[in-house]
Parts: sequence; structure tokens; C-alpha cells
Amino acid sequence: MSFYENTLVAKQDLPASELKKIKEKYNDLINNNSGKVVKIEEWGLLNLATKIRKYNKGFYIHYKFEGSKKTLNELDKKVKVDNSIIRHLLVKYKKLDTKSEYFKKDK
Repeated sequence: MSFYENTLVAKQDLPASELKKIKEKYNDLINNNSGKVVKIEEWGLLNLATKIRKYNKGFYIHYKFEGSKKTLNELDKKVKVDNSIIRHLLVKYKKLDTKSEYFKKDK
């Protein structure tokens, strides 16, 4: 199995309960299709570089996981039909960096 990072950008006008459902949905999807979620990061509401479908902002959810071709196929199918996701990016890595969080809010 290989290591991957998947970043989902959800619509800016979704309620918190809907965002939680999206996060759990894709977590379960990865785990149920011969994958293993290593880490989930919520980056929050961030500005987009350019407008996407009339949206200036989006909620970012970032998954670091281990998976196979089956996991990627299922993930791709579900993201394409999900209307609450406006963009996604999937990147393959040789080794995952689980220690650093790029958009961590210091308290």
C-alpha cells in the first residue's frame, strides 16, 4: 500500500453539522475500502485564490492515509458526485509527514 494526502474543499455556506458528516463520511470510506486513515486535519475556512463555482472561500479538510488502488477509485467516485465538495486534490507520497500541520492555529 502507498501513502496519500487528500485535501477536500467544501462549500463555504455549509453548517458545522454538515461538515462533520462530510469528515466522517470520507474517513469511513477510506477505512472501509482497504485503507487506513493516519491523520485528519481541519484547516477551517480559507480564502480561495480564484472563484470556484461562485465561491470565494472554502472549508478545507485534509486526510493523510494509507491505501490501495481500490481506495483511490472509491474516493474519486464519491467526491465527483458529492455536491458539497467544490474541489479536491490527491497526492501520493513515499513517506507521510504526520508531525507538522500547515494551517494549525496556535492557541
